[in-house]
Amino acid sequence: MGDFTGFTHVIFDLDGVLLDTEPFYTRATEQIVAPFGKVFDWAVKAQMMGRDALTSARTLVNALDLPISPQEYLDRKEPLLAAMFRESAEIPGAAELVRTLHARGFGLAVATSSTTPHFRLKTAHHEWFELFDVVVCSDHPGVRQLKPAPDIFLVAREALGARAEACLVIEDSLAGVAAALAAGMQVLALADPRFPESAFHGARRVLRSYAELDMRP
Repeated sequence: MGDFTGFTHVIFDLDGVLLDTEPFYTRATEQIVAPFGKVFDWAVKAQMMGRDALTSARTLVNALDLPISPQEYLDRKEPLLAAMFRESAEIPGAAELVRTLHARGFGLAVATSSTTPHFRLKTAHHEWFELFDVVVCSDHPGVRQLKPAPDIFLVAREALGARAEACLVIEDSLAGVAAALAAGMQVLALADPRFPESAFHGARRVLRSYAELDMRP
């Protein structure tokens, strides 16, 4: 059986799953913390991935003992990211996968911790995002709590008109996997190689690239 057998809908995270934007967050943060003599490493980034902006900012400020507030960090980061997002590239194989699933009749959604303005900046030059039936961003009025809470996936499921057990989620963060599982859905983890496979408790499978997908009907 293929990875999508038994499902009718697929819900994708955005950063690190459809678009290769995670390096932007790293570069922007490195630029902010370097003048304070701090180093932004993977151990801290792994705790921030998939979380809402303010929670991630608090994690960073506490972990590195920065002499700025979480909000000041976000204010400094915003213009850096806005410039970078216009250069967002697809994760290898993402567009082909979306087109294939669309052609097979799957209902498709994006469920992202990005805000709507950030989503638009990131996807502006990727016409294949028009194939998604639903996009749910962190500022959607139905999303009261962000990942690892299940809200964003529950809103996407309702908008798709699907049952939870018919939805397969593709995520790259621990918080995202936890959120999808809490929503009653199965998950494929598209994991950074720095994450051990054992970290993704409950995932249906852990992949390192889309080339590993089993596309049999």
